[in-house]
Amino acid sequence: MSKHHPDLIMCRRQPGISIGRLCDKCDGKCPVCDSYVRPQTIVKICDECAFGTFGGKCVICGGPGISDAYYCAECTTLEKDRDGCVKIINLGSSKLDLAYQKKQAGQRVHSNFNIG
Repeated sequence: MSKHHPDLIMCRRQPGISIGRLCDKCDGKCPVCDSYVRPQTIVKICDECAFGTFGGKCVICGGPGISDAYYCAECTTLEKDRDGCVKIINLGSSKLDLAYQKKQAGQRVHSNFNIG
């Protein structure tokens, strides 16, 4: 996901023993390069991203996780699976812009974040 959206930031802390999850919309994607081919290595995320309100959420979009996340064979070969936790920790400008536009139009914003 971060390959196509440069404003998204990954956590990149030392991964722990927790397994990353994907929602039904992102199921089968590699969290680094967004490819759907040859899943190989299971995704490990850091303890801060695995517990509390973040527990069981999709590592890409934050939706409810239903399946385990895997790195593709290419990312494993290039050792991108060793770069750290891959959880997306910011919302990105497109979601924030949409929320501001809805707020200015007077519509109620249904999301997990509040705007000043």
